[in-house]
Amino acid sequence: MYDVLIVGAGVIGGMLARQLSRYDLSVCILEKENDVAMGATKANSGIVHGGYDPEPGTLKAKLNAEGVQKLYDVADEIHAPYRKNGSFVCAFGTPEEEATVRELYERGQINGIKGLELLTGEQARALEPALSEKVSLVLNVTNAGIVCPYEMAIAAIGNAMDNGVELKVGFAVRTVEKTENGFVAVAENGTRVAGKYLVNCAGAYSDRVAAMVGDSFFTIIPRAGEYMLLDKNEGSRVSHTIFQVPGIEGKGILVSPTVDGNLLTGPTALKVENPACTETTPEGLEAVGRLAAKSVPSVNFRQVITSFTGVRSSEKNGDFIIRPSEVAKGVLHVAAIDSPGLTCCVAIADYAIDQLRAMGLLLTEKADFNPVRENPHAFREMSDEEKDAYIKAHPAYGKIVCRCETVSEGEIRDAIRRNPPARDIDGVKRRTRSGMGRCQGGFCMPYVMRLLSEENGEPMEKITKNGEGSAQLTGKL
Repeated sequence: MYDVLIVGAGVIGGMLARQLSRYDLSVCILEKENDVAMGATKANSGIVHGGYDPEPGTLKAKLNAEGVQKLYDVADEIHAPYRKNGSFVCAFGTPEEEATVRELYERGQINGIKGLELLTGEQARALEPALSEKVSLVLNVTNAGIVCPYEMAIAAIGNAMDNGVELKVGFAVRTVEKTENGFVAVAENGTRVAGKYLVNCAGAYSDRVAAMVGDSFFTIIPRAGEYMLLDKNEGSRVSHTIFQVPGIEGKGILVSPTVDGNLLTGPTALKVENPACTETTPEGLEAVGRLAAKSVPSVNFRQVITSFTGVRSSEKNGDFIIRPSEVAKGVLHVAAIDSPGLTCCVAIADYAIDQLRAMGLLLTEKADFNPVRENPHAFREMSDEEKDAYIKAHPAYGKIVCRCETVSEGEIRDAIRRNPPARDIDGVKRRTRSGMGRCQGGFCMPYVMRLLSEENGEPMEKITKNGEGSAQLTGKL
């Protein structure tokens, strides 16, 4: 029996596991997909929000204010890439929008956010020449940034596993049984895992997990957001993350660089019935392009290399839910974590641990906890001379597999071997960027499949793109 079961291996469940691995506990993460970071975490804007937006007095406001620096600090420890690029919230000449920008500035002051300033349109364009001439007033958020959300989750879970946490993928929880000492999570295939405490970090499915223990006090409202990702030759179009004034459905369409040098536009916000509804639509992508061009008219949408949809989890009350179950002692719900959830992930984990402590979980710090995860991208950051010496000692690093992103065989083999191991083509893609470039894997995918086959001792026919039902080959001719 484990001390703690965590349902869900997104950035929230992963960061909670990492923070819990500081203590002398047995912890197990249960994930229904073939890999970690497969829900909202892999289809996310990747924005570190400054903290000006949440309503004062809410849990969102508290954890956003605490969470920004905590996120940067942990990202340094686990070598998850980020950049403090700042963000703009833009009004486009109307008195109503300008009033909203001033209101957000005042709200940020109430929330205790430092480094906020109001800029005229001219001042903003001096910093961002591509900004629309119609922008008249801007909230400049200097503590904001960008991260890679799935690399943050992968790194957090990898560090947790290196410190003793276990991960079970392909474990779709179908029922939760109450026992005398805790709970038993039962998978679709009948596999059973027991734990004294159960933490519900199941994202868009968290209300379904809550129902398994008899809780029905919240209902998740899934919102689909469509994005378009542009090639790296558009990545320097802007340096800040450019927002428009937020509306009732969210923070609106953004234009932002990514930590890897691309340009990201989106998301839309459409209620969907099923959290698995991740298809893109012509109407949604047209809206992304049209509204992004409102902020930055010069964006060249002929350079779009892929589009995707993420489904975020919201709730009618509009705040995070981080609280113990009132009907199932030992269950903690960490649910309705929509924006700014990624920004708050470390603060959410720490807050959840405080809740678990109050629920009776004994927390004794480990003497040998290692907060540092080896940098998976160290090779890229070497000088040419250092790379040359490293290749002589490790020849696989001299064989380039992905030409678009300059990813070597050595990096791919390492991604398959280290925690949490890449088990499929998309898993390699998220860890190394092989297949993330302009050709989207058109050249490198067969080589990646061969490496997966060799490393895992599986025939090529068993190698999948993203788990069950996505095999790429049926056999030899």
